[in-house]
Parts: sequence; structure tokens; C-alpha cells
Amino acid sequence: MMEIKPRLIFHCDCNNFFASCEILERPELRDVPMAVAGDPENRLGVVVAKNELAKKRGVKTTDTVWQAKKKCPGIVFVPPRHSYYQAISDQVNAIYHDYTDYVEPASIDESYLDMTGAPEFYQLSPRELADTIRERVKREIGITISVGVSFNKVFAKMGSDYKKPDATTVITEDNFKEILWPLPVSDLLFAGRASVEALFKKSIRTIGDLAVQPKARIQELLGKGGEMLWQYANGLDTEKVRQWGEKPEIKSVSRGMTFKRDLVTKEEIMTGVSVLVDEIAESLRRHQLKGSVISVQIKSPDLRVISRQTSLNHATYLQHEIQQVAMDLIETNWSIGENAPIRALTVGVTKLIPAVEESEQVSLFDLMGGDQQKKKREKQDKLEAAVYALRQKKGSDTITLGFQKNDDIGIHRKT
Repeated sequence: MMEIKPRLIFHCDCNNFFASCEILERPELRDVPMAVAGDPENRLGVVVAKNELAKKRGVKTTDTVWQAKKKCPGIVFVPPRHSYYQAISDQVNAIYHDYTDYVEPASIDESYLDMTGAPEFYQLSPRELADTIRERVKREIGITISVGVSFNKVFAKMGSDYKKPDATTVITEDNFKEILWPLPVSDLLFAGRASVEALFKKSIRTIGDLAVQPKARIQELLGKGGEMLWQYANGLDTEKVRQWGEKPEIKSVSRGMTFKRDLVTKEEIMTGVSVLVDEIAESLRRHQLKGSVISVQIKSPDLRVISRQTSLNHATYLQHEIQQVAMDLIETNWSIGENAPIRALTVGVTKLIPAVEESEQVSLFDLMGGDQQKKKREKQDKLEAAVYALRQKKGSDTITLGFQKNDDIGIHRKT
């Protein structure tokens, strides 16, 4: 009978990745506080990466440029070069792929590796194997990584965060309570601010506090998401690492934009929403998916954020419908005008199903004229399908539905 080996998962995280990539080509940046940041002139002046010297001066990712300058006078800023970072990321993942076919990039600078059985093959302990990979990346590419080693993806990710830079942390079934349970519950993967606040009100302050609660109590407090957090705290994550090249399941489609200047009129907001929704609808149609939950996120100039969502009684990928619902959410939850400017918008569609499996719920609305609405959607679907087909042949800017140009706010798309 074949022995089933216990799972061994690595989470490899490149340290200060964008900044580290820049230092590869400009070694002099290693000795000064530096950060990669967007262009302040286009209101994208936010720190996306920093080196260790800037980090020690208190500079954080998502700081605005002026905040970073205030914390660290003399800091050097360089513009982001995403194609260059992607090329370095590909080189790093190629090294990972030498050790396993199960390499799942989680982002441009993070990857999960399923290393089950690898220690026996290489005659190395899990820690020694992780250290070997770290040293290879440092020697062959010139950047450092931190590696979390564990028996599931959540703990592996938390392990790579536990000690940085250039470190290996091993979290096992024997030591995870000692290492992770004393940490603040906010450190648990996917524990959002609202969930953390709700837990704090019940004196649940650490991961261990959460783990020892009855699962039913956490479910009652946080809903379905609470059950997931309780499982994670107890080491019960069973999500697999995808094989290299295996496409992830698409669970949501969203698009966001920071505008060149604040939006203050309904027309400007509609222009911004139309561009975002146009891309969302095209993506949904390309992947043959429909969603029934539509959300908006609004960010003000002082970086205050509100998020709102609504559920439809049917699934959709229609641009016209998603745009209308998104605008309704904004108008209902935001005082449009000069006293409530909008810096950035994000629109999303979730609760996705394959388009061929769409099934509408019978509701009072359906019985009171919903069939007519369904026919309108079918007519709109034919129109948008024709637009999509034309774009596939001639390009995305060939034709658009709705007003999608306003140079003043940074939207240059052709109409």
C-alpha cells in the first residue's frame, strides 16, 4: 500500500521586490533610502515598494509621495517599470520550477510551491531545502526572498511574513500554536478590518483566542467568512497548490482607477464608471461568466474609502446593466458634488457562474413584468455581443458603448 506523504508547502516572497529589481541595475541605490512610486503629477504618487533603508525610516507601501518625503527627507524616487519586474519574476519562478511542477504565482513577487516528497528526493530537511532555494535566488538573480514552510498554504504565507528579509520560517503541526496563536488576530490571512473589529468587541484579540472558540460562535458572529477564519486559525486549510500553467478559477472581476483630478459631477463619475464597466463586461464575456453581485468602492482625496454592494435576482455580464447598478450604488451612498469629490473608483462583479448555467430566480418582480425586462436584456445582449465580436476583429478601441473620453480626468479612450 502506497504511503501518503504529509503535505509540504513553501510560500516564497521576494523582499522589497520592485526596489530590489531597481537596485540590480542601479547598485548605488542600495546605499540611499529609495522607493518606487507613481507619478505625482498624475495623482498616482503612491509608494509601491521601498528598500530597507527607507523602511527603517518609517516609509510604508501605500504612503503618498509627500508622506514618504516627510518621514524620510532626501528619499530617492524611481518610476515603476512593470515589464522589467515581470521579467525578473519569471526568472525567479523558473528557479522554483526546477524543484517542483506545482508552482502557483500568487502575485508578481510571491509564489506557492507544493514540495511534498521533495525533502526525501533531495536528501535535505524542509528547512535546508528552503535555504537552498533562497541561496540560489540570491546568487543567480541578486535579490533575496523569505520562505515560509508549512503543511498548508495559509501557514506557509504567514511563515514568509513572520521573519524578513532573507529568512526561512518553518511552521509545523507541532509548533504552529506556539508561533502563530500569540499573534494579533489581524495577522491572520484574510482577516479584514470589519471582522477584526467585531472579534475585538468580543475580546477575541489573538489568533489563539479565535482558534479556541466554538466554531458555531464565530459563524454566528461573522457568517460564512467566520467559519473560514476559524479553520485557518486551527490549521485546517486544505486548498491545493495549482500546477504550473494551470489557470486559476476566476472568482471575481473588478477594475479600478485613480483619476487625474477629483470627480465632482455626475457626468464625470458616469464617464469613469463606463470605462471600468466596459473592461469588466468584456472580461466576463471573454471568459463566459456572469455575476449576480455588483460592488463599488469609492475613495476620497483624504483616502477615506467606502464599499457598497448589491445582489441581483439574476446573473449578468451586460455592460449596460452593470453600469446602471454601479451608478445607482454611488448615487445612493455618496453625495455627488464639489463637497464630496472622488479620487478613485473601483467596480467589481462577484458570485460568478458559467454563462451557460445561468438560472434566474422566480420572484415577485418576475411575475409583475419581469419577463419584459428579460426580453430587454436579451436585446441588449445581442447588441453587446455584436460589439464584442467587432472588437475581437478590429481591436478594443474600435467601438464603445457610452461616453468614454475626458482628458481632464485622465480618460483618453476613443469613442
